[in-house]
Amino acid sequence: MRQPGAVVLECEGLRRRYNGTTVVDVDHLELRTGEVLAVLGPNGSGKSTLFRLLMLLEHADEGAIRLNGRQIKVGDREALARMAGVFQRPYLFSGTVQGNIEYGLKGIEPAIRRARVERVLEELSLSALAGADVRALSGGEAQRVALARALVLEPDVLLLDEPTATLDVTIQRRFREDLGRVARRRARAVLLITHDAADAFALADRIAVMQRGRIVQLGTPEQLVLDPRTPFVAAFTGAELLLDGHVSALDDGLAQVRVGSGSLWCTLAPETTVALGQPVHVAYRPEDVALSRPGVHGTSARNTIDLRVVGIAPAGGLVRVSLTGGIGLVTSITRLSAQNLNIELGSEITAHLKVAALRVFESGEAK
Repeated sequence: MRQPGAVVLECEGLRRRYNGTTVVDVDHLELRTGEVLAVLGPNGSGKSTLFRLLMLLEHADEGAIRLNGRQIKVGDREALARMAGVFQRPYLFSGTVQGNIEYGLKGIEPAIRRARVERVLEELSLSALAGADVRALSGGEAQRVALARALVLEPDVLLLDEPTATLDVTIQRRFREDLGRVARRRARAVLLITHDAADAFALADRIAVMQRGRIVQLGTPEQLVLDPRTPFVAAFTGAELLLDGHVSALDDGLAQVRVGSGSLWCTLAPETTVALGQPVHVAYRPEDVALSRPGVHGTSARNTIDLRVVGIAPAGGLVRVSLTGGIGLVTSITRLSAQNLNIELGSEITAHLKVAALRVFESGEAK
């Protein structure tokens, strides 16, 4: 992650209500020079409304938005000239690809305009399509043109609202790679709105997780994975949840939790206090479950459980294996590991989980 610089865009006390319901309630959020900040949340969490507020497309009911330290609002032409947005569905003008990309450069010296357009066309692999009619473009090509049209402006802030949501999986991957490379080069700072954790983790230096209009955790991708603050953050960033556990022992920041007919030693989540017998949630990530041949217990993991395979499913380049026994677990392993361990339905296997890989949350917290 690059070291971020001065604050470019920030909001404070930002509130937006529809028909008496608060859909955005953000106390403070800031985007710094050189940074890609992702706002990650499910549909209905308020993130697209936040995008429209920051893009000055609609008024906030309360709060302030500042660009380069100056308060801005809807209709601020100077601010709008320094920001560029790309929407989930690309909005292109009729005409050619090149005509769309150079649209916002009117008034700039022709030689500079041509150089900028050619550079962005090349960087986003659009040079061969420069003269093409936009009506003939595929969805992925149209989204690249929309991105190029924003980046050719070399904005202070590039705001992206679900830019990969309508793209096929194979196109998503390449678009994501190009976005991460070119956006950092052509924009001072980038704010990405997404429901897709893959986008956020691949592109962002920091991630703000949004739930019911509020930012519930803000941190680096690593911090969110290793130190989720709530079950919602844990689940939304890729963890599994084991429900209906009860605390059976406590030991210096650790808790032993009874789950099913088995038990797990776990780490208490930040600011979580539990008591013996208390119902809790336990979160873990499938990739943190290591497997070995049956009965192999000689590892450093404190939690070692003999289980049985009850489900096998491909998951991209990995295999998702469902296990049951005293505890039900899910793990993601490579295909080679599955072959070496002779993973098949009904086979016996031993699972290993380190204490640091499990987080205990109070059961009253929203999931």
